[in-house]
Amino acid sequence: MTDFKDISHSAESQKISEISKTGYQLLKENKVSDAIDCFTRILLVDENNNYALVGMGDATRKMGSIREAVKYYQRCLTHHPGNNYALFGLADCYKAMNQYQKAIEIWEQYLLHDGRNITVLTRIADAYRKVRDFVNSKAIYKKVLEMEETNAYAIIGLGHLHYDFKEYREALSYWERMMKNGFEEVDIRVLTSIGNCHRKLKTFSEGVQYFEAAIKSEKHNFYALFGLADCYRGMNKVEQSLEYYQRILDQDPRNKMILTRTGDAYRNIKDYENAKKFYENALNIEFDTYAVMGLALIAKEQGKYDDAVISLKRLIQQDNKNHRFYTELSDCYLKMGNKQKSAEVIEDFQKLGIKVK
Repeated sequence: MTDFKDISHSAESQKISEISKTGYQLLKENKVSDAIDCFTRILLVDENNNYALVGMGDATRKMGSIREAVKYYQRCLTHHPGNNYALFGLADCYKAMNQYQKAIEIWEQYLLHDGRNITVLTRIADAYRKVRDFVNSKAIYKKVLEMEETNAYAIIGLGHLHYDFKEYREALSYWERMMKNGFEEVDIRVLTSIGNCHRKLKTFSEGVQYFEAAIKSEKHNFYALFGLADCYRGMNKVEQSLEYYQRILDQDPRNKMILTRTGDAYRNIKDYENAKKFYENALNIEFDTYAVMGLALIAKEQGKYDDAVISLKRLIQQDNKNHRFYTELSDCYLKMGNKQKSAEVIEDFQKLGIKVK
């Protein structure tokens, strides 16, 4: 190891610069521990060296020590206010900790030095989207598109923004811009996002092609498999939906949501034995409202009204605001010939003053 003693100031600066470059190169090569050794050597000689402090911030952030990284970036900014690299790193740390408002404040400081930095602008827009500030998020994405009309991050971000606010047609209009060169050129996340818009709009047959394209790109992608299953479910093509639910379960046999969805699919084609099996598998993992509801509906459809009533009453005890439990319980009493009880159940729900959408 080189000793910095008895070296002229100029030579020392040169040596620090060389070690700093080595440290950053090691970071690029993901040799984080070696990079930290380099930056530590610099800090032993120059405790407030901006390159070393930022380097330590970047290195500790790469290791997942986000709070430690924050300390290095803040220390750098204390001695070197306005250091762009420290600002950028610090903002990314706050973003990683889901402290989006703090991240926005830091990125805005960065923009004082570099107001047309598209990377920072899109990050700010993303952060505003995370805190559900539609107006500011949209304005900044639009500003990016004025500077670079084909910027993929801004186009995709606007799609997500409108999707988050349930403006599915507007979201589609942005995501479909990415389809100009066909399915093969498009990121799988865009394909599944477009498919999800069609799911929400209930244009299921249109959604299928996007999820199928996604599966061609990545055959085990959960979102694509689930999207296809849900589209076929919406199209009342139960056999096809079962095929894709099963493909998910082949990879993740303890996925409780998919187990209950599979149970629902079998129940809809009146294959009650298989439906029970999947509902019970879900309940063996942990309590699941939908699995209990499914078993109650099977009992009701098989004329086992007492069993259905017991299950539905338990569900109401756990969630007394779900109108479906009341309507099914009321219907059970009606089928049992007890009109008074049936009416009382509906009255109990109406007393809660909840409007059913």
